[in-house]
Amino acid sequence: MITLGKDEIAKYPFLADAGQYLKDKGFTLQQFGVDPDLKISLEKALNRVQVSADGKIYKSDLIDGEASKDYVLEREVFSFLLAIVLLKLTKMNTLIKRFALAEARRAEKYLEKDLANITDESKKELAVKIIDDLFSIQIKKQDDYFIIPISNYLKYSINFHEREWKLVNRHVGAGYVYLTPHETVRLIRKELSNYISSKIINAKMPSMILGFEEPVQKLILLSKKFATYTITTGEYPPCIKHAIEILEKGENLPHSGRFMLATFLLSRNQSIEQIAPLFKNAPDYNERVTLYQLNHLAGTSGSGTQYSCPSCEKLKTQNLCFAIPECDNIINPLQFGKRRK
Repeated sequence: MITLGKDEIAKYPFLADAGQYLKDKGFTLQQFGVDPDLKISLEKALNRVQVSADGKIYKSDLIDGEASKDYVLEREVFSFLLAIVLLKLTKMNTLIKRFALAEARRAEKYLEKDLANITDESKKELAVKIIDDLFSIQIKKQDDYFIIPISNYLKYSINFHEREWKLVNRHVGAGYVYLTPHETVRLIRKELSNYISSKIINAKMPSMILGFEEPVQKLILLSKKFATYTITTGEYPPCIKHAIEILEKGENLPHSGRFMLATFLLSRNQSIEQIAPLFKNAPDYNERVTLYQLNHLAGTSGSGTQYSCPSCEKLKTQNLCFAIPECDNIINPLQFGKRRK
């Protein structure tokens, strides 16, 4: 059990029992809908979700990661709890995914700072304990680096497609991988996002609360901008269908999955304008970044090299293969549906 101080509760509210904290302070959810003073927290909760829907990180009232005043702590925790209530009332899975990712990125910033803290050993120890307790990653400090077992690294780095995350490009010694504080927390972003998302999804569904109707309607209206774009999947292999389904549900598709999907569709002569909307529902969608990456893969920018769709063998190592009998031992998704002599 992780014991949190007031600063840690404000930084990592998903680790604390925010509902119990609310009761301990003597408030009910109903009061936040009608009390003018408490409505400030409801407004912050609405803003917290709206900002996350835009792919940005909520700017808290914490100063250098510290809850300088009691009311700052209360508003930080209350706004997180009320954001969850609004999301449950909205019933929009896309907003939940985007909120969870934004909160994971926010926590990541504090975890990185605490890991790198050279003046307060207790903050570093707590950050290490949080990562260990949540994801069973045994972290040790060695010189200016944090080291984790190779098995842990391989389990979590599979979500990354960039070359620098490949084990052969890492500093490895005595069965451990050496990481900076930034790399350590970046490694678990997806898992942290999933952890927060699961807490929201598993939270009890409340009934509509007086005074909450307007912010809920605002969020329902906001969610419409993330309307799913679908394309015909008639002759698409199961790995591509699965990737599209993940995006349609507003869930996070790992970089390797996005690379697979984009290169497959580009090879099928889909234009960048046709492909880009598929990613619009991703929790971390950014139009500028998406277009840049698609142009890079298509060879219309950068080196001019057009990237190829990964082989089935490669996709198996990335847990992206969902082979069915119709795959008929093909070696690349692009061969799916083609008759062989």
